[in-house]
Amino acid sequence: MCLGVPMRVIETTGLTARCDAKGIQRDVSLFLLQHEPIAAGDHVIVHVGYAIQKISEVEARGAWEIYDAMLEAEDREAGGA
Repeated sequence: MCLGVPMRVIETTGLTARCDAKGIQRDVSLFLLQHEPIAAGDHVIVHVGYAIQKISEVEARGAWEIYDAMLEAEDREAGGA
């Protein structure tokens, strides 16, 4: 299974973006999205270091709500074992 992580773009330099997700920052390649304008404040889905899709803030927030619910369920399950 592959997982794409929603991240917010902090700044861009050429085909690289500094992105943030829940306080964790990473440099992300914009090579696969070079045909789209990407700027600070935009949200992207990141997979293995590459931004693969530009998404809205609402979509990013929705994805994190699902991921947080999954992590909570996993924590409850691990605590009950």
